[in-house]
Amino acid sequence: MTDRTALLKKYMPEPAAPLISTWIDQYQAILKISKSRSTKLGDYRHPYLGQGHRISVNFNLNPYAFLITLVHEFAHLVCYNQFKNKVKPHGSEWKGIFKILMDPFMAMQIFPNELQTHLVNYLINPAASSCSDVNLMRILEKYDMPRPGTTFVEHVLHGALFFTPDGRCFKKGEKLRKRFKCEEVSTRRMYLFNPLAKVKLPE
Repeated sequence: MTDRTALLKKYMPEPAAPLISTWIDQYQAILKISKSRSTKLGDYRHPYLGQGHRISVNFNLNPYAFLITLVHEFAHLVCYNQFKNKVKPHGSEWKGIFKILMDPFMAMQIFPNELQTHLVNYLINPAASSCSDVNLMRILEKYDMPRPGTTFVEHVLHGALFFTPDGRCFKKGEKLRKRFKCEEVSTRRMYLFNPLAKVKLPE
């Protein structure tokens, strides 16, 4: 077992780590374990100015959310290799690739039964982000480590203040379709928050 595989096992279900390590070599990708970001769980950057494929995933995701997010980003990498920028980022091509990349992990049956069942349905037509599927997020959050003093954006009262993990202060606003429109207090800029984004209330 390589040092990298051992490191990956700290962030995802152990049986998944060897295959992910193989993908990193196969696609010559750089994987960065990132700090927590309130606006996204992961990110993919295609080769540019001499840099290769770059993927980042938030460090504080539970093992199942980490793996799903990482495979999501690898699907972008494979899609870029095949189609460059000629297709939509989350179009039918990406969806097909994402499902294919998820297949070996589904076959391993490393996900809890409830999550495995929902993933089967989710993969029929995967969303642009796992955050876009509130039902999937509700199941995934059951496996998060408890964080005292945190709550979900949907539980914050309208007009109340809350803090994101990076310390920024927001005022909760109205719900627009599936997300809440919130104002950053210091800049007065507006942001959209997933209802299940975890935030901290003022003490």
